[in-house]
Amino acid sequence: MTIKILTKDDLNEVVSERISSLFKQLSPQRKQQKLSALLDEENLAIAACIEDSEILGIASLVTYRTISGYKGWVEDVVVDENARGKGIGRKLIEKLLEVADQKELNEILLFTEAHRQAAINLYESLGFTNKNSSVYNYKRVG
Repeated sequence: MTIKILTKDDLNEVVSERISSLFKQLSPQRKQQKLSALLDEENLAIAACIEDSEILGIASLVTYRTISGYKGWVEDVVVDENARGKGIGRKLIEKLLEVADQKELNEILLFTEAHRQAAINLYESLGFTNKNSSVYNYKRVG
């Protein structure tokens, strides 16, 4: 099992299709962005778990600067439903935390839904704490 940060060199049709399949497990109703464009972004790291040439999970970290510091936001964490329980989610988040350390981020944020107890347990075991804040959503129409 290998955990790596994907680059454009890793991208091919098989990888794209596998990531698309994983993303559908996470958010079947959402439209996926083009991976080739995403991997050009300097402020985005996508970690992938690869075993026997198969991508079993992904997680991403986007970084941004604000007046209050240099921050990261963890997004799109998903492990294939047939590969859960092997510690893949932990390894993906640990890889993103390495990236955060290299970039010297002040704070890393993430959102998970209250019913995802396994994810909450994982994040808390890695040192994340509940910020006790409300997340609001505004979606552009059109």
